[in-house]
Amino acid sequence: MAVSNGHTTARRPLPCGIYAPTMTFFDSETEELDIPVIKKHAERLAKDGLAGLVTMGSNGEAAHCTREEKLAVTRATREALDAAGFSSTPIILGATEGSVKGTIELSKEGEKAGADYVLLLPPSYFRGLMDEEAIEGYFLAVADGSPLPLVLYNYPGAVAGIDMDSDLLIKLAKHPNIVGTKFTCGNTGKLTRVALATNAKTPGSEGSGYMAFGGMCDFTLCVKVWNLYAEGKTEEAIKLQKVLSRGDWYLTKAAIAGTKQAIQSYFGYGGYPRKPLKRLDQTRISAIADGIREAMEVEKSL
Repeated sequence: MAVSNGHTTARRPLPCGIYAPTMTFFDSETEELDIPVIKKHAERLAKDGLAGLVTMGSNGEAAHCTREEKLAVTRATREALDAAGFSSTPIILGATEGSVKGTIELSKEGEKAGADYVLLLPPSYFRGLMDEEAIEGYFLAVADGSPLPLVLYNYPGAVAGIDMDSDLLIKLAKHPNIVGTKFTCGNTGKLTRVALATNAKTPGSEGSGYMAFGGMCDFTLCVKVWNLYAEGKTEEAIKLQKVLSRGDWYLTKAAIAGTKQAIQSYFGYGGYPRKPLKRLDQTRISAIADGIREAMEVEKSL
């Protein structure tokens, strides 16, 4: 059970483990949502041992989707998980909108679509007016009005350079409807400070239940690395992490288009991002497939 805005509601908990941002797949000609492939991908992620899924994050091309499409993807993901026997797997919905009102509305609709939590960036369109007071006010107002608990999303590259510091994140974490932070800023020092101050959940302790998320990469290998670490097999985890880091760089450089083509190369689906993101030529597609080959061979052996 969880308490949100003074009401006790049934809520799927956020277990420790690996979470992945799901890609949003489109028809290669019309660029309409490809719901069957979206469902197929969600089922594959869950079967590979992920603790939870994130719909409409940066990798999900949230910036390219309408509110109705965001809800449709979330609904399809929930349906796929439930049908495959993963009804306890939580969904985090990227629900950032420019205003408090819009974000709360999307959070309410997201709950109806099957989301359990929302992932929120700070507002950034009026960058010059977004000082710390305005950002804090935005998150607190949304937390007061959202039926879904908030996971804060610190990703300066997506919000005109806004980089929330640890003091602000720790302050916001005191709100009962703010339950975690995703540190796509890559600042492990900041992550550690927030984790310590909030007594964040770890494999060995529930702590306060607050979640401090790092970045995401190849999910199946991540699950294996996580499991090895949780089992105390640190040396094996480090060895596998080295393989993971080598493959991850090829996907990081190629971004969304490259990740989709990597999925296409190894799993037979993936397609292309929505325009104006460019489609890759065959030379780059082959280079990506070769670059992640070591990681994929290890993945297939698991």
